[in-house]
Amino acid sequence: MAQFTSPIDLTQTAYKPFREKWTVAAQFQIVCYFAVCFILLNLLPNSIWDPQVRDFVYVIGILGIWRYLWWANHWLRALIFANITYPKMRDRAAAVWDSGWRPRHIHIQMTTFREHREISEAVIRGLVRDIRECGVPATIWLGSSEAEDERQIAEHLKLVGADCDITLRIIRQNQPGKRVAIALILRAMSRAGLGDDDLVIFMDGDFVIHPGMMRKCFPLFEMDRELHALTTDEYVDVEGPKWMKSWLDMRFSQRRMAMQSHALSNRVLTLTGRFSVFRAKYMLTNEFIRLQEADFLTHWLWGTFRFLSGDDKSTWYCLLRHGVKMTYVPDAAGTTIEVVEGSGYQRMVENLRRWSGNMLRNGQRAIMLGPTRMPFFIWWCLVDQRIAMWTMLFSPLLAIAGTLKVGLPFLLSYIIFIAVTRMLLSLVLFTYAPKIDLGYVWTLYANQLLNAMVKVYMIWRLAKQKWANRGNQKQGMDQLGWVAVARERMAAYLTTLSFGALFLIVMLYSRLLEIPSWAFIRTILFW
Repeated sequence: MAQFTSPIDLTQTAYKPFREKWTVAAQFQIVCYFAVCFILLNLLPNSIWDPQVRDFVYVIGILGIWRYLWWANHWLRALIFANITYPKMRDRAAAVWDSGWRPRHIHIQMTTFREHREISEAVIRGLVRDIRECGVPATIWLGSSEAEDERQIAEHLKLVGADCDITLRIIRQNQPGKRVAIALILRAMSRAGLGDDDLVIFMDGDFVIHPGMMRKCFPLFEMDRELHALTTDEYVDVEGPKWMKSWLDMRFSQRRMAMQSHALSNRVLTLTGRFSVFRAKYMLTNEFIRLQEADFLTHWLWGTFRFLSGDDKSTWYCLLRHGVKMTYVPDAAGTTIEVVEGSGYQRMVENLRRWSGNMLRNGQRAIMLGPTRMPFFIWWCLVDQRIAMWTMLFSPLLAIAGTLKVGLPFLLSYIIFIAVTRMLLSLVLFTYAPKIDLGYVWTLYANQLLNAMVKVYMIWRLAKQKWANRGNQKQGMDQLGWVAVARERMAAYLTTLSFGALFLIVMLYSRLLEIPSWAFIRTILFW
């Protein structure tokens, strides 16, 4: 394991004063960027208005307007939540806390696997700091498979938390995988006799909480008795390629906007395993625990298979099925420590495959619950996730078709179109980002394109899972036998068919290919 050396920044925030984030230098860069785009648009050959590609431009424009209006809808909803809904929740919760209310006991479910010592110690220091502020007893339920992890955490907890009433309960897992560790902890909790209204934190062993996390989250449950789960904001420190830090910052900026938009409907689309808080009522039921340790899907091609990762999606699906309230706390945050060993690009693709697979596996069954089991907006967000992966691929294919039809100038015009539109979207993301990063423009487009391709690939391979972070777990990978070979070949065929059909539709629409007349077909058949 490589040595972790970076300092852990617990001061990151996306919501900085205007002058601190939107500096004169940053504004000048943005103005120069648009100026360069305008100059290129006027100097380079432009075939956008060529009659031969007019239909292409209309379709690209209509798809763009649809997607940008959807973004604008999310942004408007996020602004309403951030500036109207949440401040009222925050002030009422603060009043509850200031009145002296505290949870009777703090329960923390945490899993760890061969974590760097420096990271584990930072995680424990953050927990002890907030437990000390709360001033109530706490139990850390640690799920692990490594004696060294347990020793490191126990020693540091004794060192920094000796003045607090903290009990460390170690649950040694007897099978590999994070899901098993969580399920064993939940069963231990149920034997300990937690009450329905007790609060339990779910968190990862590489997530360092920022000061005041518990104070901001806990009173929301006392204030709203119908609230059963919440999730929080997240930042990232990357020990690895700088471009990966930029990419993850961009994704978390998108996440902040989307989470606030979803929370306006009293639901979220995931209860992140990094840090979420649950009311124990549903969490200690056999249904909830079984979804953690043995969640599965029955697929027409892959049969019945269990989920390796995506425990946060399983907890979310269980509560979604019960129709209970969930929310997002934008000013409660923590920092995930990502140590990238080996290829950053490979790590990125593996993450996209894991995240996309989790979304597709759980989104499908959540959609089947129907819009009557959840707010219509949330249900439509789930549907839109599956539509967006196809529309994202349609525009680049149209650009390729236009280039084949009228030449390179059309492609150059399309690139400038992407440069301008993605900068407009990035201006929105900058309001949710720790800093102004012009790299978001192309990171955003590359992420959208690659993510769409990975989703189309994964939709036919839902059983294939790999999780390098947890002992390089694999499922449905490199199986032997004629059934496995047949399944893989069918998946390859369906993937090729999906991309081929989309490309064929574009070619027919662009008239680069013509549908043969019936007379021609009859001539060929009966010649």
